[in-house]
Amino acid sequence: MRYLYAPVFFFGFIGAALAVAMNTPLFWLLPLLIGAVAVSLLCERAMPFKSRWNHSEGDTRRDVCHAMVNEALTWLSVAMVVPLAALLPDTGLWPGHWPLVLQLLMAIVLADLGITLVHYASHRSAWLWRLHAVHHSVTRLYGFNGLMKHPLHQMLETLGGTLPLLMLGLPMPVAALLAFSVSVQLLLQHSNVDMRVGALRHVFAWAPVHRLHHLKYGIHGDVNFALFLPLWDRLLGTALHLPDYALRDDDVGIGDRPDYPRTYLAQLREPWKGSGVHAPAVLPAALRQALARRAQP
Repeated sequence: MRYLYAPVFFFGFIGAALAVAMNTPLFWLLPLLIGAVAVSLLCERAMPFKSRWNHSEGDTRRDVCHAMVNEALTWLSVAMVVPLAALLPDTGLWPGHWPLVLQLLMAIVLADLGITLVHYASHRSAWLWRLHAVHHSVTRLYGFNGLMKHPLHQMLETLGGTLPLLMLGLPMPVAALLAFSVSVQLLLQHSNVDMRVGALRHVFAWAPVHRLHHLKYGIHGDVNFALFLPLWDRLLGTALHLPDYALRDDDVGIGDRPDYPRTYLAQLREPWKGSGVHAPAVLPAALRQALARRAQP
């Protein structure tokens, strides 16, 4: 089950979404997404990567607020596809004659590149980092964390991922399927399921790949930015794999901001407030040794 979980979850729910889009109204994608969240939460309890991460730290209500607001923004952006398309020139470049599954694959690849570049820039720009830090403030990882973002940063990532697609003439059904696929991928990226992905880590940026991005030790977490495809990290030179390092329960978060606000409204305000100077978190010896071994020729 640990080897099957990620591919079955990913291809099962996205395959079901394709069937919904081809045979029923698109609004049925929403209950399907709720089903994906429920399966994610149940499997995290049945096969946890870290048992401690299954226990709330007073963050459940906050995470639900983030998820509801950000998913509402996501589906609002899908609803805006038609009016936006009317304002943009009709390039006729979108391959509408392709099978729906190939159109979705093309949308995922192009959107992933845009989202990854915005994500990468968010770790390089001080202003963008202040918005993105909301997402990195989590001190435990579970599927719902993927939906926890400052709404303004969510909008910037969405714009980076979809503007090129809109210029090509992205149709509404593909936009809805793309939004669904992103949500499913975010659930898998941040999952607390003890999944084993083997060689698929080279193809999909699922939790065993993405967890290292949430390391709280300064620039050591500036790795594995991709949403779907680790290919982008290899091209950016930011791919990291540490098979001999066992992630600790308290390895994630923002090491130099242990005082980061934990409530929803406080997190919305935090990017606009000045923050004090804090000491960085100390790199654990085992992690330092794993990074040193990787750096050896």
